[in-house]
Amino acid sequence: MIDGYMRNGKDKSVIRLFEERPERDAISWTAMINGFVKKDRFGEALEWFREMQISGVEPDYVAIISVLAACANVGTLGLGLWIHRFVLKQDFSDNVRVNNSLIDVYSRCGCIEFAHQVFKRMRKRTQVSWNSIIVGFAISGFAEEALEYFKLMQNEGFKLDGISFTGALTACSRAGLIDDGLRYFDVMKRVYRIFPRIEHYGCLVDPYRRAGRLEEALNVVENMSVKPNEVVLGSLLATCRTKGNVSLAERLMKYLVDMDPNGDFNYVLLANMYAAVGRWDGSGKIRRKMKGLGIQNKPGISSVEIGSSIHEFMAGDKSHNETENIYSMLELLSFDLRLCGEY
Repeated sequence: MIDGYMRNGKDKSVIRLFEERPERDAISWTAMINGFVKKDRFGEALEWFREMQISGVEPDYVAIISVLAACANVGTLGLGLWIHRFVLKQDFSDNVRVNNSLIDVYSRCGCIEFAHQVFKRMRKRTQVSWNSIIVGFAISGFAEEALEYFKLMQNEGFKLDGISFTGALTACSRAGLIDDGLRYFDVMKRVYRIFPRIEHYGCLVDPYRRAGRLEEALNVVENMSVKPNEVVLGSLLATCRTKGNVSLAERLMKYLVDMDPNGDFNYVLLANMYAAVGRWDGSGKIRRKMKGLGIQNKPGISSVEIGSSIHEFMAGDKSHNETENIYSMLELLSFDLRLCGEY
């Protein structure tokens, strides 16, 4: 019932049903946690896990996998470390799925060495294990290690899939290895018959973008066999701003507006580009268009992990229960900076 309500978006009914249960075992707690993870509401999933701990119910390996997925998505390294210690004490410390999840958490939290240690200690490894460590090395900037493990995976007899090539292409992209990336992309299509997805094309666009070869990057976008997404186009648009390439930015905006007519970020970025080169008429036109469409600039949100809890902040926001202390500390820091002549 809990799972069914969660799938149909009836959150209030789920919570009421759960709270009315006379007894709550690990399965019911896990259903709640996993339900919020599947809906990408990771903070709430972690809150339910804390409630589970307070209730005295010990999580099983299924619950641990769900919690680790939430940790990976919000970057709660502290809680991930605590769970790892918990796992080592339990009889599922050799569970392949749990270890795969730990590799993912450490990789996405920037602790690739911890991820590597988990991988090396695994008695049994699956395709997911290899893909996780390859992608982990790649996103952490260790291109050489990612490509080395890409080869080792093949030597161990595992079949390469789209995720494996995402890791290799990401490694090439981060290292600026454009020719190697093109070669891996060709092998993926021609030899392994893997249909390229948007993330594969994104890895081809990125090194051109980083090198300032924007026309070549746009050429890749225009010849994709799939529709480009806002991540690929948005990153290219941001580089256009850095390079002052207004004409190419205008061409990109046509794609972005078709994809998301109400996307505030792209309009603001283009308006700022016009202003930066002194084209105030163009900047004003974009601002008026935003106003006419009812598009408002959404404020950015930053977050920090303290004591395994995530605290989110927004510009001008004073809703945090420690607001007074936070602003007092900021004033003190500003005063110190002025004394040092840095502000």
